[in-house]
Amino acid sequence: MSAQTKPAARTLSEFAVGLSYESIPAAVVERAKAIIIDTVAASAYGAHLPWSQIVVDYVRRTSAPGNAIVWGTDLRVQAPMAALANGALAHAFELDCAYHPSTGAHSGAGSTTPAVAVAQETGASGKDLITAVVASSEVMYRIANAARDSIEKVGFHAPGLVGVFGGAVAAGRLMGLDAERMTNAIGIGGSLCSGLLEFSKGGGGMVKRLHLGRAAEGGVTAAELARDGFTGPPTVLEGKYGFLKVYCRDADPSLLTESLGEEWHTLKASIKRYACHNTSHVPVTAVLELKATHGIAGEDVEAISVASSEKMVSHHDIPEPQDVMMAQYSAPFNVAVAFYRDPQDPRSFSEHSLNDAAIRALARKVKLEVLADNKGNQKATRVTVTLKDGRRLVQEMDDFPGMPTKPLSPDELRRKFLMLTRSLPAAERMFTQLIELESLAGVRDIQPT
Repeated sequence: MSAQTKPAARTLSEFAVGLSYESIPAAVVERAKAIIIDTVAASAYGAHLPWSQIVVDYVRRTSAPGNAIVWGTDLRVQAPMAALANGALAHAFELDCAYHPSTGAHSGAGSTTPAVAVAQETGASGKDLITAVVASSEVMYRIANAARDSIEKVGFHAPGLVGVFGGAVAAGRLMGLDAERMTNAIGIGGSLCSGLLEFSKGGGGMVKRLHLGRAAEGGVTAAELARDGFTGPPTVLEGKYGFLKVYCRDADPSLLTESLGEEWHTLKASIKRYACHNTSHVPVTAVLELKATHGIAGEDVEAISVASSEKMVSHHDIPEPQDVMMAQYSAPFNVAVAFYRDPQDPRSFSEHSLNDAAIRALARKVKLEVLADNKGNQKATRVTVTLKDGRRLVQEMDDFPGMPTKPLSPDELRRKFLMLTRSLPAAERMFTQLIELESLAGVRDIQPT
């Protein structure tokens, strides 16, 4: 088969299978470790939430015992079900990392939860895990990027779709699949994509959490079936009835393999500081800056204008959220929370805050609009606060701490990790193991107790 006719899934598979730890730039290794650290912490925190308990109980009933940890619990189960649980737990409270520029993929739940589950099941090393996460991240980002931000315009929830491909590559890499079987894993994954955005328009918000769990489980399942000889279409991505034609609009297949092995998209991972949707992070950071600079509080505010991305206006203008999930998805609510709570503490996004009359009243005063002069930066934001005394305060901001332009320092990453894992007795030891992951002989040695 010539290079011109080779399916994209085959090219991506050859890259993933051929990638060695030694060929990964040091900065990419460090970013992958940060993704893994952040995802383990998000999963551990998510384990104790009511909707997560339903998923954990389901896994407890239905999975055979195994070596893969469900973080924040006493469960050790088989890899597919650990991936299901941890994917849902990582995404349980809007804490898992994504990318900037956004493609709709989630670097944490999409790549890391299936990778860690299979690494623990197979007894892989820390270097093996890092390599699998990087291979997965590079492939998953390119598939999502080729969709050109059109998946959610159709009405699908992008992480639940592209995450299956990331999971298949991560799991397949750790299972030792060759390029042909990895291509089949990606081909199988195309029939396991799922997730609708309807949760953002009404009740039933718990299902959003499940999308990343199903993606992680689907990725592991696809890899296991491919390992055993099951096949899938090699043209699953660009074919007439492939992913980019069925789930997307105006996709660009040329982006599937562009600069593969030369440009490292893992470096674009964006680690969250707040337990809310990524589109709210710059506005929330801008509010914190205004509060610190001018000493203002929620009671001082007459009106707020937030000018930012088109997606914020089309998907996140929810002034009257009906449940916690919708509240975290609501830009007006998240901005209001930043005036009355500490948004760096995930416990600030709670039923108590949702039912706080002052927060809800302020959320109704937040008006969203598209920032026309964003200079190509979808995170660029201008927050204008009009005070009751007539003053008008403006804060413009392009990024937030945790983005690729402002990566968290090891100390900042540690503080977030320990905040999210404070219920685990071995949290400090776990962080040390993860920050030195490349020297760890076996990922099974990472234990929460």
